[in-house]
Amino acid sequence: MLGGIGAQEILLILLIILLLFGARKIPEIARGLGKSMSEFKKGLREVDEEIKKEEEPEKREPPEKKNLAG
Repeated sequence: MLGGIGAQEILLILLIILLLFGARKIPEIARGLGKSMSEFKKGLREVDEEIKKEEEPEKREPPEKKNLAG
């Protein structure tokens, strides 16, 4: 069960969606939803890569040497 939703409720929701959109439109909606999700995940990966690139130079730079003579 998903948060108290049983099989009967899921079937009822699917039936209502089928009646609202029709059998021909549902595959188009599912395809569009899948593309949207993949684009969203791609965007998240790109943001993660940018963050990692910004963090790498900070790790590579040696700590600043203190001037002990002055």
